[in-house]
Amino acid sequence: MSPILKRSIMIAGHGTSVSLEPEFWEGLKAMAQARQMSLAQLVASLDAERQSGNLSSALRLAVLAFYRDRPAPYL
Repeated sequence: MSPILKRSIMIAGHGTSVSLEPEFWEGLKAMAQARQMSLAQLVASLDAERQSGNLSSALRLAVLAFYRDRPAPYL
């Protein structure tokens, strides 16, 4: 099991801490790169879009959706 990594991020001008497994941090970085955004911009946009739940859960679900909804590679 991967350790949880806590990182500080600025969202809407204030700092917050987010705790995620390293694999989810890597997924968020891939999402940010695909959207041509910084990691902080991506997290802020996902935070603004979430309907309920905590930020860490919303970020995990966003990473899951990012990989789930990608086109399958041709074999």
